[in-house]
Amino acid sequence: MKKVIPILLAFLFLWLTDQQVIEANTAYKTFTEDGYGRYVETQTAYTVKQTIVKFDDELFKQAADLKIGKDGLFYIADSGNQRILVGNKNEELVRVIGKDILKKPNGLFLSHDDKLYVADEVAAKIFVFSLEGELLKEFGKPDSILFGKKEPFVPEKVAVDKRDNIYIISRGNSNGIIQINANNGDFIGYFAPNQTVVSPLTAFRKAIFTEEQLSKMIDSIPATAKNINLDEKGLVYTVSQGEKVEAIRKLNVGGKNIIETDVYDPFPVSIETGSLENIFVAGENGFIYEYTSEGNLLFVFGGRDDGRQRVGLFSKISAVALDEKDQIYALDPEKNQIQVFQPTEFANLVHTALRLYQNGDYQASKAPWEEVIKLNSLFDFANLGLGEAYFKEENYKEALASFRLAKYKTGYSDAFWEIRNEWMRKYIIHFLVLIIGLVVMKKILDWVEKKYQFWHRFKQKVTKKYEFKLVKDLLFLKNLLRHPLDSFYRIKHENKTSVLSATVLMFLFFIIFILEKYFSGFIFRFVKDGVFEIGSDFAFVIAAFLLTIISNYLICTINDGESTFSHMYSGFIYSFAPYFIFKPFLILISNVLTFNEVYLLNLANFLIYTWIAVLLFLMIMELNDYTIRETFKIIFLTLFLMLITALLLFIVYVLISQMIQFVISVFNEGVYRVENG
Repeated sequence: MKKVIPILLAFLFLWLTDQQVIEANTAYKTFTEDGYGRYVETQTAYTVKQTIVKFDDELFKQAADLKIGKDGLFYIADSGNQRILVGNKNEELVRVIGKDILKKPNGLFLSHDDKLYVADEVAAKIFVFSLEGELLKEFGKPDSILFGKKEPFVPEKVAVDKRDNIYIISRGNSNGIIQINANNGDFIGYFAPNQTVVSPLTAFRKAIFTEEQLSKMIDSIPATAKNINLDEKGLVYTVSQGEKVEAIRKLNVGGKNIIETDVYDPFPVSIETGSLENIFVAGENGFIYEYTSEGNLLFVFGGRDDGRQRVGLFSKISAVALDEKDQIYALDPEKNQIQVFQPTEFANLVHTALRLYQNGDYQASKAPWEEVIKLNSLFDFANLGLGEAYFKEENYKEALASFRLAKYKTGYSDAFWEIRNEWMRKYIIHFLVLIIGLVVMKKILDWVEKKYQFWHRFKQKVTKKYEFKLVKDLLFLKNLLRHPLDSFYRIKHENKTSVLSATVLMFLFFIIFILEKYFSGFIFRFVKDGVFEIGSDFAFVIAAFLLTIISNYLICTINDGESTFSHMYSGFIYSFAPYFIFKPFLILISNVLTFNEVYLLNLANFLIYTWIAVLLFLMIMELNDYTIRETFKIIFLTLFLMLITALLLFIVYVLISQMIQFVISVFNEGVYRVENG
């Protein structure tokens, strides 16, 4: 036994190592979504277990849809052979349905009462079969005024709820999902159409075009859904293709989408739900996506085959289905095969944590979430789940840390709100005493200063001994807040500012801009962690200032403006006085606010930028001796000149880039010809 046991352990180690290598060397990579909505690679979530290419001797041809029954049988819409194939997991043929009846079956659905619904686009009918293959009913185009005489009825996909309502996707019918009664075939109505997205340009055209011009415009027609499915609760799931369309929808009874997905396939073709109410979406280009019931992306894997016929990759996907073990069956109509994916230990660990959390067992869900994070620290959804678990336990500090790692701002705000409330209850009295003490101390210092004038005499001595022109120019900034018109007059006639002081303030603006961009409160920050673009930020700020000032100066010069460039330069930068004085306080305050007080921050920012706009307007008017009407004219001309200048610079940039690329390509061609004789 002493000799046998080490040998067995060695074989076991080699076997486990071999399994890990197989999993690591899959032909595809697995990705998840981080807190910023980007794809990040993660451990393999699903591996190919089996490939099905036929049932007995019956091969698939252009198979369009796949469903799995309660008994574990496969129902395949074998469109190329005009039939439905029914087989089992052992690749044995059980029966053929619809032979000599179906013309091009495109969509399948197994109803709650054990009936098979088939959408046939060529026959333009919905066929209803028993599971044994007997034709029970068929439904053609609804004979109803509400349906519309000219509306097409080309059924592609079908689903049936427990109330015997049939949901039909008809190609080219943009009114929505067709609903008919499964008992009598009556048309019920249209359900949840995709919304038409009207661009600002289209809206502008509709506002100014004549009826004749509008009649020649291409109508904005909403995209038709690509596929449909239902879950056990009767919620309807659809996928759609097209720009500016909700690709994945989870619809309630009222037809309202109740999920929002940030990451999705541009060409989704099939949708299915699993035992955890997770949503599985297959893309036409071969990728399979798994979402939580709320629309958070867990995994995406698969991809397009490059012709080497590697397992896990597809030429195309037409349908995806799941069995009771949450194994994924993906149908490839070009390879004419079904690939069976089974979850790995990592995916099972994620699912276990998710199941516990969804069942309300937050304490038990923490351990698997922590294990997931150990395996992959970039799996942000695990941090989100862990944060939710801590929050439910009222462990707000740990929840705050987890939400921060998950980049989940809403949860971070809620946890911070609770921590802040606890701090305020504990220290509010001390804080009020400190404020009162500071106020009293200020009053005492003001009384002492008024009586003895220590500070006033000290400033006089320093001012008499040292003449700090730059400091005086910089301190002139506060005059802009109280007396803007008088300040601009003094800038113009008394030279109360200088180019040097204005340049210093411009660099101060850049510093505050950087502080706001990178050091505002986490929930109010729009940059990604660890991303610093100081160089491009500096170029942007300086270029924006100089472009605006020079453009405005040139426009004022050709419109009888009286200001010099130095006055315009100083006046423009000094007009940002509210930004210099109040913005740093807002940056500090943003670190202690939550989403509940976001309106205060937005209001303060609105007031600051409105104040700046007013000061800029007064600056242009006062320095150039314009009327209000002339000032508006100058502003619009300045904006127009800035736009033209930006376009010209962009064209020059493109031309120079193309010229450089041309020179490089010519050089490379020359080197290639020299090296190859």
